[in-house]
Amino acid sequence: MNKQLLDRFIKYVKIDTESVPDVEQFPSSAKQKDLLKLLLKELNDMGVQARMDNKYGYVYVTIPANTKGGYTLGFIAHVDTSSAVTGKDVKPIVTEAYKGGDIALAEGRVLSPSDFPELADKVGKTIICSDGTTLLGADDKAGVATIMQLVETLVTHPEIKHGVIKIAFTPDEEVGRGTDFFNVKGFGADGAYTVDGGGVGELEYENFNAASAKVTVHGMSVHPGTAKNVMLNASLVLMELQSMLPVEQNPRYTSGYEGFFHLDNMQGTCDAASGDYIIRDHDRTKFEAKKKLFAEIVALLNKKYGDGVVEVEITDSYYNMKEKILPHIHLVDNAIIAMEKAGVTPKVVPIRGGTDGARLSYEGLPCPNLFTGGYNCHGRYEYAVLEEMEQCLEVLLNLVDLYKDR
Repeated sequence: MNKQLLDRFIKYVKIDTESVPDVEQFPSSAKQKDLLKLLLKELNDMGVQARMDNKYGYVYVTIPANTKGGYTLGFIAHVDTSSAVTGKDVKPIVTEAYKGGDIALAEGRVLSPSDFPELADKVGKTIICSDGTTLLGADDKAGVATIMQLVETLVTHPEIKHGVIKIAFTPDEEVGRGTDFFNVKGFGADGAYTVDGGGVGELEYENFNAASAKVTVHGMSVHPGTAKNVMLNASLVLMELQSMLPVEQNPRYTSGYEGFFHLDNMQGTCDAASGDYIIRDHDRTKFEAKKKLFAEIVALLNKKYGDGVVEVEITDSYYNMKEKILPHIHLVDNAIIAMEKAGVTPKVVPIRGGTDGARLSYEGLPCPNLFTGGYNCHGRYEYAVLEEMEQCLEVLLNLVDLYKDR
C-alpha cells in the first residue's frame, strides 16, 4: 500500500472545494484557493518551480529536464468538486482488503455491489468512500493526489530520467469554466494529459459536442374561472416543448456515442416558466441537427401560441476534441503502451461529458484524458480504489519515460 498517496488523497478530500454554477466570479468559490494554496506550499516545500495565478487560482509547475529530451509533457487535474452533492465536511471511510458485500455508511446507507456491480471486482483492494452524507471528491482529487505523488517521486528520485515536465491544477472544471483563463502559452507544454477519468484503464480522446439551451416561456395568467380563450399556462407550454423532443434521446436511454437532450432544471407558474437544457452528441453533424430541431420546436410553438411566447438562447459550450487529438495520436498510442507496461488493460472509450482537455485541445494543447481509479462521481456513493490510483501513478511514470528522449 502506498500510504503516502493515501494520506495525501485523504487530506485533499477533506478540504471543501465545491464550485458554484452560474456565477460571474472566477473561481466561482473562493474556497477552491484553499487547496490550491496548499498545493503551492507543498510544491515549494519539495523545491520545485511552482507559481500561482493569484487572480484566477491556477497553479503552474515546471520540473526541468535532467536529460536532453525535446518534448515537453504536461499533466493537469482540477481541484473543484461538483455541486450535485455537498463536498463540505467529507468524512472518508477507508476499507482495507475489501472482502466484498456492503460497506456501511452513515444514516443507514450502504455502498453495495447490488447497486454498483463493478464494486464486486474490487475484492482485496483498498476502497475509499465518504460516509454517504457528502460526495468523496475523487473527481478529481484522485487525479490531484496522483500528480502530486508523481512530482514527489521525480524530485526524490533524480535517477529517473525525464524531459521538461509541466503540471497544472485548475479550478471550476465542474462548472465548465476550468480553462477560461488558463495560460496555454505560458504553460508551455507540447502535449498533455488531464488525469480526470474514471475506472482503471480508461483512456479518452473523444468527448461530446456540447451546447446549453435556456428557454423562457411568457404566459398569460388570469383567474381559472374566466380563463377560456384567454389563459396561456407557461408551465404547460414548457411541458409541451419537452414532449416534442425525441423520447429515445433522453439521457436515460442513451449510452456510448449516442447523444441526448437533457432537461437539467425547470421552474414555472402559469405566468412564466423557464427551463435549462443541455444538448450533447459526439457527431458534429448530429449535434448541429439537434440544435436545429430544438430551434424548430420553439418556432412551431411560437407559431401556435404567438410570436415571442417562447424564447430560447442556444450557446455552444465545447466541441469534440478528437479532431484536435488525431494529429497528435502519439499521445493516445503512448498512453496505451504506458498502461500495458503497468499491467493495465486499456479501455479506449468516449467521454459522455467534457473535460478541461476538450477546450485545451482547441486552444492548441492536445490533451487526452487518463483514468484515476474513481467511481460514481458527483454522488454520495462515490469511491476510489487506492491500488488503481497507484496504477495511475505508474502509468504517469511510464509516460514520463516514453517522452524523455522524444
